[in-house]
Amino acid sequence: MHQPLSPTVRRRRLATELRRLRESQGFKLSEAAKQAGVPASTLSNIETAEARRIKVRDIDALANLYKAPGEVREALQELARESKEQGWWSKYKDVFGGNALPDFEVEASMIRTYQCQVIPGLLQTPEYSEAVFRAGRAYTESEVQRHVDARLQRQQILNRHDPPQLWAVIDEAALRRKLDDPQIMRGQLQHLLNIATRHNVDIQVLPFTAGMHAGLAGSFVILDFPASADPSIVYTETATDSLFVQDAASVQRFVTIFANLNSAALRAPHTLEFVRQIMESEHQHDY
Repeated sequence: MHQPLSPTVRRRRLATELRRLRESQGFKLSEAAKQAGVPASTLSNIETAEARRIKVRDIDALANLYKAPGEVREALQELARESKEQGWWSKYKDVFGGNALPDFEVEASMIRTYQCQVIPGLLQTPEYSEAVFRAGRAYTESEVQRHVDARLQRQQILNRHDPPQLWAVIDEAALRRKLDDPQIMRGQLQHLLNIATRHNVDIQVLPFTAGMHAGLAGSFVILDFPASADPSIVYTETATDSLFVQDAASVQRFVTIFANLNSAALRAPHTLEFVRQIMESEHQHDY
């Protein structure tokens, strides 16, 4: 049985449906807001899935204006009510802030990720994750532990009864990055070998020998969802911000980039052998 939709996905679905209804009636956003008696800023926030508190009376007013059938009205009201509920990640607001990535991950049927600097978060060991968050000394001891705990919670989606398909392309640079404790990296590489045996996990290494490639702009995540009402989105981040790309043309561009990376990367069996070779060579250098 599939779990209930997460709040962010509910808001996104509500936004898509309201925008579709408005456009089907030929209203511009400002015009619809005025006739329905809903502030234009409120309607804009609802249609961009940024509204956190959605009033049922606003939904009713919009449904009346758009001449929505009874069953559509009920579905809209239900989405508005349930969008207020919170998932486990609400307990980690100090870690995620307004970042809704865990919200989308829990709903995704497939997660495609390219990582050029570090092992993808969903595939990190606790020790490796701790090393990542200690880098640069940006966090206190307690903050490091909070970030590690939150990352381990995110990984639980891979252990559920109906897990998403995870397809990760990892740059060779991430596998060869030196850590103060070589055993941490060795444990991380062994974890990749172990988890790659799962039916829902595909791992490919993009070797240095691939040369210039389509992913030189940086890491990203593509999230696909089982319902046609929820189109794919892309997640990227910088040192100070995170960005969700939802425009269809832009998402397709990332899909094309991932396909090129997939073609340039080693096939799964060769990837496992490549990781083993790195482990052996690094082990010899430890002595």
